[in-house]
Amino acid sequence: MQVQWDQIISYYFLYSLGGLAILMSVIHMLYRRRSPISMTAWLLLMIIAPYFFVLFYVLFGIRKRVLNKEKSTLSIEVKNEHPPIHPIDALLRNNALPPSTQDNDICLYADGTDAYQALYNAFKGAKHSISISTYALKNDAVTQELFDLLIQQAQAGIDVRILTDAFGSRGIYFWQFPLKRLKDAGVKVSFFMPLFTLPLHYRFNLRYHRKIYLIDNAILFSGGMNLSKEYMGPTPVKERWVDLLYRCEGSLVHYYVDIFESDWAFSQHTTVRKSSTPTPIKKGEAKLQAIPSGADISNDALLEVIIYAIHLATKRIWIVTPYFLPDESILQALQIAKHRGVDVRLISPKSSDHFIADLGRSSYLRELQESNITVSLYEESMLHAKAILFDDDTAIFGSLNLDERSLLLNYEIVTIAYSKEQIDHIDEWMKALLEHCTSEIMPAGKLRRIFENLMRIFVPQL
Repeated sequence: MQVQWDQIISYYFLYSLGGLAILMSVIHMLYRRRSPISMTAWLLLMIIAPYFFVLFYVLFGIRKRVLNKEKSTLSIEVKNEHPPIHPIDALLRNNALPPSTQDNDICLYADGTDAYQALYNAFKGAKHSISISTYALKNDAVTQELFDLLIQQAQAGIDVRILTDAFGSRGIYFWQFPLKRLKDAGVKVSFFMPLFTLPLHYRFNLRYHRKIYLIDNAILFSGGMNLSKEYMGPTPVKERWVDLLYRCEGSLVHYYVDIFESDWAFSQHTTVRKSSTPTPIKKGEAKLQAIPSGADISNDALLEVIIYAIHLATKRIWIVTPYFLPDESILQALQIAKHRGVDVRLISPKSSDHFIADLGRSSYLRELQESNITVSLYEESMLHAKAILFDDDTAIFGSLNLDERSLLLNYEIVTIAYSKEQIDHIDEWMKALLEHCTSEIMPAGKLRRIFENLMRIFVPQL
């Protein structure tokens, strides 16, 4: 029998190379102080298919980055003009994030038609600038009408900029012909981390999920609504998704301007434009605070806020989220809160637009129910809104989903409200949602339960 030494050497080389790749990945995880659960999950995957999952780890598993071509740490001009008004306010200040503001006027829109009309009118009334950032931008009947208006404004000399995520807007990214007429009119369009760039520049797992719509740097719209017919439009549509958008004037806008300018400068490879935000004029009494999160924030302040607020709650924790794939620390905190006698409720769509997310959340939903936490599944349409109520003094709303991608990977932005009027409004909206919910979760046999629990290994990597 002739020994095939060339094959033996090739197999040994490939085996050694795979082992070396796993070893380097482990060293990186140890250097980054990854949690034991996360490390175990990645090691299991790498043992099953070393080459595939080592590459998967490089693309999806690395969070905070320090490469020269990555977005630098967000720099926000913080003005602590008054003492903290809430323990969460103090926590954020200690994380070098914006303090609360107390002079805002805010209006929440839970209807896509109202939201569209308000946004359209604001764009139409712009005098100097329109700055737009969104995760998903589509070319449809709704956005074509908005594009027409933006073209008109740009031709009138108004500075119009659009920033969108390349992955979230992949349809219009791969077919950019609809953007030509915008650019020809002087509208500046930029994709955050374009797909066709050097691998070390673009990261598949770092997606731009912020929604910021600024008019003259004085009026802000933000929330969970992207620019497409699924979220908003001039006429009611039965299949339209349920979401939130809000309009704000006041000191809060200043911080959103800083965040947008940082994001725009990164996408354009330029220095950050000096903020031209007008001196805030007292517009109202709403107490609001901005929280950005993502790879441009040096820590996980937003995750800290969620966990801290759960432990502070004594009366209720009501959560609205389209995707529920939580960090284990949040899941345990919710269970502890329930054991303390807090009314803990989760409101989520019965079926979302992501089958894998629905499958991945099933195990978590069953665990919540086993802990006597109320799970309410919205049946009317896709529920895309994101909001959390803590007792009667704190509400969080914005672009954040309650999943590990939003909490630990994506570039996100949320607002905290500490004022009774806004909290009452969200309370009424959540109660209206509950009228169209069911608590029935699809029954599962032993095999399905095993598969659902297996998905929990992959969830942190999704």
